[in-house]
Amino acid sequence: MFDSLKSKLKSIFSKGKDLKEETVYEEPAPEKPVEEKPETAPAPPASPAPVAPTPETASREEHIKAPAAPAKEHGHISKKERKSGRASDMLSDSFLAKKIKDDPMDDILDELEVTLLESDVAYDVVQEIIIGVRNNLTGKKYSREYSLEQVVEIAVREAVSDVLKVNQFDFDAWLEKKQAESKPTVIMFVGINGTGKTTAIAKIANRLKKEGKSVVLAACDTFRAGAIEQLSIHADRLGVKIVKSQQEADPASVAYDAIEHAKSKMRDVVLIDTAGRMQTNSNLIAEMKKIAKIAKPDLKVFVGDALAGNDAIEQAKVFDEAIGVDAIILTKIDTDAKGGAALSIAKTIGKPIAFVCDGQEYDDIEKFDADWMLRRLFESSDE
Repeated sequence: MFDSLKSKLKSIFSKGKDLKEETVYEEPAPEKPVEEKPETAPAPPASPAPVAPTPETASREEHIKAPAAPAKEHGHISKKERKSGRASDMLSDSFLAKKIKDDPMDDILDELEVTLLESDVAYDVVQEIIIGVRNNLTGKKYSREYSLEQVVEIAVREAVSDVLKVNQFDFDAWLEKKQAESKPTVIMFVGINGTGKTTAIAKIANRLKKEGKSVVLAACDTFRAGAIEQLSIHADRLGVKIVKSQQEADPASVAYDAIEHAKSKMRDVVLIDTAGRMQTNSNLIAEMKKIAKIAKPDLKVFVGDALAGNDAIEQAKVFDEAIGVDAIILTKIDTDAKGGAALSIAKTIGKPIAFVCDGQEYDDIEKFDADWMLRRLFESSDE
């Protein structure tokens, strides 16, 4: 969640001075009155016998002698603490700790909820993050050296990180394992026209070629002549083989021919491009099922537009129900002003994000890293 969300998060987590501290401090218990004893004649002074310190007195003496830790500037937390700290490390059982009260935390979480929803994060995902943070912190105490905003911010980071790291997928490790079992490895790409699917396939082909893998492209989007031409241009530029047919040809037969060619020539990977009419088109879904049945792909990848927001989630759901999506590539991540797609898709359909595309060049693709996205999400509040 990028420019717009980052500025809002920065605002949310810099409100320490606006909250009244007395609402979160726990009052010490009143001291019991000391009972007065009747006066007696003073006894002659005597040297007291040495008494072995008990654990309680020892710890009390150490507490008195130990220099007080320098207080942190209220409302400030370092980049290092933001990156590596955990909210649990800020919680405390100390008598002098501050207790988290519902009212100030509710204000912070309510505003955060609105911000995430405005950033196209799916409602169910937002609720899971908010409820998780609330349940983990309500009624707990936190050290005086931190502010409530700091504790909540770290807890939110943890919750978002937990969502993004669900079912992490290492494409390179997966491919090496598959290559050791049999060749060629068949990867099928699905998605709606205009999401950058064909370009993403070309980027994967370029990446594989640089790693020394031989690649065959299958132009199975026979619904549009332009799609076949576009993939052919990429194949020529990259110097890889493409198997194609005429417009309106059976796309499943093209996939079959490409796989047979790869087997006969001992090629490593077959990348199957498919048609991308609207996901609600029943003919398209039937076509996808047929290709999957004939090609038996080792990996089925949904390519989604990060700018599509909740539409990308619905598209991913439809393709997942039809053929069973294994992983996701998000395109146009560099122009995503809101950024809710990655967070929502990762949680809503429970599929890992394998790659993100952040430009138009062949090298503008990188493996998805949850920590990288967290840094982009919160970097403004780190300044």
